[in-house]
Amino acid sequence: MSFSSRAKAELCQARPDRKCCAVAESYGVLLYCNTFSANEIRVITASPEFASRLPKLFRRAFGVSFDRLPPEGAEGKRTLSITDADKLSAIFDAFGADRGATLSHHINFGVIEEECCRASFIRGAFLAGGSVTDPEKRYHLELATSHRSVSREAYSILLDMGFSPKETERAGNSLLYFKQADAIADFFTTIGASGTAMDIMTAKVEKEMRNTVTRQINCDSHNADKTVAAAQEQMNAIRRIAKDYGLDALPEPLKDAALLRIANPEASLADLATLSYPPVSKSCLSHRLKKLLTYTPEED
Repeated sequence: MSFSSRAKAELCQARPDRKCCAVAESYGVLLYCNTFSANEIRVITASPEFASRLPKLFRRAFGVSFDRLPPEGAEGKRTLSITDADKLSAIFDAFGADRGATLSHHINFGVIEEECCRASFIRGAFLAGGSVTDPEKRYHLELATSHRSVSREAYSILLDMGFSPKETERAGNSLLYFKQADAIADFFTTIGASGTAMDIMTAKVEKEMRNTVTRQINCDSHNADKTVAAAQEQMNAIRRIAKDYGLDALPEPLKDAALLRIANPEASLADLATLSYPPVSKSCLSHRLKKLLTYTPEED
């Protein structure tokens, strides 16, 4: 089961107890479903939980049943539809629309005045026309409808609810979408899927932890590479001095630094400073090792 399917399954667990919220959720479903016209309502879904929820939701909201239901035990995409004229009229009447005169859909804001009803409306919209990507891969939630005016008005509803979705068009559909984990988690919390919201935030935290560990490993690796390269350069300089002049030609402080590096060829500068006797600062030891890189006896 995909992450989006699990989210819809969780949303379908809520009982549509209040009629106003059942009407609002049904409204969201209708405006974001496959077909909502004067002649037919058709909802196509791959979610068995949503397909099971719809008949109860419509009975609670409108007192009507679907004319077509998916067969028992159906798999894949399931289709539910209403073509009966009286049922269609009852549904249009519930939203204050004239079935015979409606040319394009608009949201009747009077149906979703209450905060609970706005959340129910958005829940219905997501169940019918929404999807969310697995947060382990990326953060993306969208609501898609073929009604451009509905998408613009839903945008206003989401703004009133404290959200800031983005808008775009794709394949003849108008889309509202989110790409931030926090916004998507808040969205699901608001419409009744707190478990899904928790999964998103958990995935975000784990991803950030992995990124932090990776950055630290890369940083440590880079620093280790720099330490090794610097130590190798110093060892080469010490070998050159030993071959050309002998280490005894070095001033005592430089000789001590050279012997310390020979004894600890992979140690960091900080570690060498700690091992020095008598103790010296890191900057002092760094200065001595740098002098070895270009040392000639004339420097004495």
